[in-house]
Amino acid sequence: MAKYHDCNVTIVMYVNKVGPYFNPHETYHYYSLPVCRPEKIEHKSLSLGEVLDGDRMAVSLYEILFKKDEERKTLCKVVLKEADVQQLRSAIEDLYYFEFAIDQLPLRGFIGRLEEGSFLPHHHEVYLWVHLHFNIEYNGDQIIAVNVSTKEHQPVKMDEDIHGSINVTFTYSVKWFKTDLPYEQRAKRLSDNRFFPKTLEIHWLSIINSMVLVFLLIGFVVIILTRVLKNDFARYNMDDEELDDLDQDDNGWKTIHTDVFRFPRYKSLFCSILGVGAQFLALATGILLMALCGLFNVHKHGSMNTASVILYAFTSWIAGYVSSRMYKRMNGENWVWNVNLTTCLFGAPFFVIWSVENTVAWAYHSTQALPATTIILLGAMWIFGGYPLTVLGGIFGKNFAGGFDAPCRTKNIPRELPEVPWYRSAFAHMLIGGFLPFSAISVELYYIFATVWGREQYTLYGVLFVVFGILISVTMCVSIALTYFQLSTEDYRWWWRSIFSAGSTGASSYSTRSSTTSNART
Repeated sequence: MAKYHDCNVTIVMYVNKVGPYFNPHETYHYYSLPVCRPEKIEHKSLSLGEVLDGDRMAVSLYEILFKKDEERKTLCKVVLKEADVQQLRSAIEDLYYFEFAIDQLPLRGFIGRLEEGSFLPHHHEVYLWVHLHFNIEYNGDQIIAVNVSTKEHQPVKMDEDIHGSINVTFTYSVKWFKTDLPYEQRAKRLSDNRFFPKTLEIHWLSIINSMVLVFLLIGFVVIILTRVLKNDFARYNMDDEELDDLDQDDNGWKTIHTDVFRFPRYKSLFCSILGVGAQFLALATGILLMALCGLFNVHKHGSMNTASVILYAFTSWIAGYVSSRMYKRMNGENWVWNVNLTTCLFGAPFFVIWSVENTVAWAYHSTQALPATTIILLGAMWIFGGYPLTVLGGIFGKNFAGGFDAPCRTKNIPRELPEVPWYRSAFAHMLIGGFLPFSAISVELYYIFATVWGREQYTLYGVLFVVFGILISVTMCVSIALTYFQLSTEDYRWWWRSIFSAGSTGASSYSTRSSTTSNART
């Protein structure tokens, strides 16, 4: 909370980044453009979340004094060469916007404008804004709101056929306004003055539809468990002779009770998936609870990025514990390999994909490329935090794992699998298992991806928490129902299919992400 008691106190303005308006993940440093810049660029210390968000703030040349108005003050004079003019023309044609910051409040505006001319042949004029007008509101000794405009000032035309160089003078004005809005409510004022479009709203119809789907699925599963299975649980405690007599009349899932708890193939990988899934479940729950408690600035998501990285490292013990415990109960012996597989199951593919993206961003000098210090910091967090906690959780999971207390005895010779129709195949189950949970969260998922890949600012954390609970409930019910249908066809290989049936929701989510990304860039 910055306070300015003296009217002559200098307000530091930071320049941050520029990039295309419709592509939030293509950003460059503001000083990469041929604009006013100091002889020695002084960068601001940023948090981990701000660096991950692509921020690269540096001190600007703007001289702003608290409560002191300025009128058309010269910032600098720049000689633009032919290459500089072409660079600015290309940026303006791509609708580049700039982002500054005053007292942790962002200011955004376009660096130029286009004027469409004739359609055939196509022709347009490109203009560069060389004057910025800053409107700053204050309450007492605190800054409440800031805004930037270019009205009432003519831009400079950037002709395509310029040869040689042109002289451009950049100027700015400052106007201070007094307001009664308290400092604690300036986030609300920031949400009202939005540079990017605001389309997020609470969609009650979608939420009600999802809740109805949850109630129907839960009721369906409860009916199955109470009316179909209740009378059959007692048979598992009978003697073998009694079971042989009863098996003559059994059919469906009842005939495979001696194979249903046969351990799956590749049980080390299976247990690692369970462990990583439990970790991400805890991670998502923690982030949502922190957001509901108001620990994040909803208009600056750098704090959420920082919390996600730290929580991922500190929840690594959950992955090691769950994976190692289940692996031990399945009579697994090479628990060291299981722990290493658990810690690399998500980290290794993520590192490979990130390396490619970061290399491309670095080659194009984008601010989305992480600096070396941040990479070393993240690597140290994994080496000295995430990996040791995974190993520690694996040790506790192995030592505290009991035996696999199955309610049915498993025969040594597996039962022959019958042929099943196509609508009961694994692919059909994956389609059904992925479609139902996806239909319950599709609307909310679109807004989430619009926040990640677009310009939206997601603030409906209460609604998101409800949808998160709906997703877990629907996934649970669908998994139970599809597992029952699979066992009814006398197919006891339910372990892996239970993961892929409900996990296929991710494939539907990926298709939504692709469409959201394409819409954001068109």
